[in-house]
Amino acid sequence: MNIENKLIDEKQLEDKVREMALKIDKAYDGEEFIMIVVLKGASVFASDLLKNITGDVYLDFMAVSSYGMSTQSSGTVKILKDLDMEIENKNILIVEDIIDTGLTLHYLSQNLLSRKPKSLKICTLLDKPQKRKCEVKADFVGFEVPDKFIVGYGIDCKEKYRNLPYISLVEA
Repeated sequence: MNIENKLIDEKQLEDKVREMALKIDKAYDGEEFIMIVVLKGASVFASDLLKNITGDVYLDFMAVSSYGMSTQSSGTVKILKDLDMEIENKNILIVEDIIDTGLTLHYLSQNLLSRKPKSLKICTLLDKPQKRKCEVKADFVGFEVPDKFIVGYGIDCKEKYRNLPYISLVEA
């Protein structure tokens, strides 16, 4: 595995996260919401995002998988860890690291909508719209990225490279 040059550096990430938090604060306009962090990849992004949000926010986590130890999505989504909180009549913000095929987020959104939240919004750090296999649109997007495998800032390749403080491309 060869990690190429940085795609997004630490300063760009910091600035974008701060900007996204301001937009989220404005969108909720003082209403409380539950931030649902999709583990494990979104954990670093969500932590930094949470520190920059000024409104009332609750935190919960879900673990879903469609990759396993592969670099290709299996197309089958499994919930590995469900929510601890009830979300009926609550504002929900799903925080994801990256949207590519959209299969995982589509499944997750439908699952959460079936629990009758007041509202559901999606926030993603990275977006690969050219990879979509189903219609998913995020309300808050950090960066649009090329159709390459990406690591760093919480995002892994076979559970490695999550600790990189920047986003980098991986070449097999």
